[in-house]
Amino acid sequence: MSRSRRRAAHARERCSADGDKPVRLLGGGLYVHVPFCASKCPYCAFASEVRPERMEAWVAAVLREASGQTGRWGTFDTLYLGGGTPSVLPPTQLERLLLGLRRFFRFARGCEATLEANPGDVDRERAGAWRALGFNRLSLGVQSFSDPELVFLGRRHDARTARRALAIARDAGFFNLGVDLLYGWRDQEPQTLRRTLVEVARFAPEHVSCYQLTIEEGTPFFCRNETQPLVAPEEEQAERFLRVSEFLGSRGFEHYEVSNFARGRRYRSRHNQKYWRRLPTLGLGPAAHSFDGSRRWWNFRSLARYLDAVGATGEGREGEETLDRRQARDERILLGLRTRDGVALSSLSLSARKRAFSAFVPQGLLEARRGRLRPTPRGMLLADRLALELSQDASPDERRGGGQRS
Repeated sequence: MSRSRRRAAHARERCSADGDKPVRLLGGGLYVHVPFCASKCPYCAFASEVRPERMEAWVAAVLREASGQTGRWGTFDTLYLGGGTPSVLPPTQLERLLLGLRRFFRFARGCEATLEANPGDVDRERAGAWRALGFNRLSLGVQSFSDPELVFLGRRHDARTARRALAIARDAGFFNLGVDLLYGWRDQEPQTLRRTLVEVARFAPEHVSCYQLTIEEGTPFFCRNETQPLVAPEEEQAERFLRVSEFLGSRGFEHYEVSNFARGRRYRSRHNQKYWRRLPTLGLGPAAHSFDGSRRWWNFRSLARYLDAVGATGEGREGEETLDRRQARDERILLGLRTRDGVALSSLSLSARKRAFSAFVPQGLLEARRGRLRPTPRGMLLADRLALELSQDASPDERRGGGQRS
């Protein structure tokens, strides 16, 4: 066996074995932000740039940052490469990154290893390389199966390319596939959105993320929106949200978070659940955020500033904060009400429970089950408002000095 094949086999053993089996969320999560794209979409405000000549310096900086965290974390049971567009990285750079991370950290057997990919980057050679390196979950940024919509969104691929990418990913052995969709602009036809959903259901991925278009400052869409509103009115957005939830629910998908659907609990994004459940996560790379259970910190957003900071100090950190007990409780409620699991009734004050049962449960926004208060799809639409209403007072547990995690 060649040296490269032995290294690939080692990568699979450490991070991919049993990766398709359900694993409890026991360990921490590792996120690596890949700040590179082949082109910038007009709606995107994520930290990314079209500078492939900086990839080697970025890998070196991420590994140096990782080396400074050695011994501070337990075993990671999820690894997530997001961006940007991680699939633009050459397999050689990906291998260098992953082997370096495994020198500094422990990964659980069966860890969920996710790679975000653009459909236009997926070919048989790359998909096979990703699988050989240990990735067992692929998240494809399809956005739509309508060519006119993809042109409007400034995407590099067309619908045919997206279909081909899904087929190649399956053939390569990705049995945990995610599809990202975008909807909610003013000129979007409801029947076109439905056709996209029908096509997604036909491919039967394990996970679907459906995001409403938002206009972010500093993007080309922001400038266009100043003179020609691009986003559909709030009432239309709400109607489309409920249609998406109803359709995917009828095709066997569980609506488990505001924007996320899975074919049962085992295919929920284990990594993203760590954020919603406030579990420890380490973020490496520009714009990455970390949380150790009480303290948050974040890295410089600019790749240039991140590289300079890591070069000077070994860290890319720009700032940090520690939440007090009330802030942590309010955050638990807000994040919990974005998910189908909801929040523990015991974490709410008596007055908050009364408000929930007198107003929000009768309105069909919340439901009580097994000691938890859970949002319905209509309730998820109003998660921020519900969280504000239910986090006004401290719970009995907190007044006794023992705030609960929900």
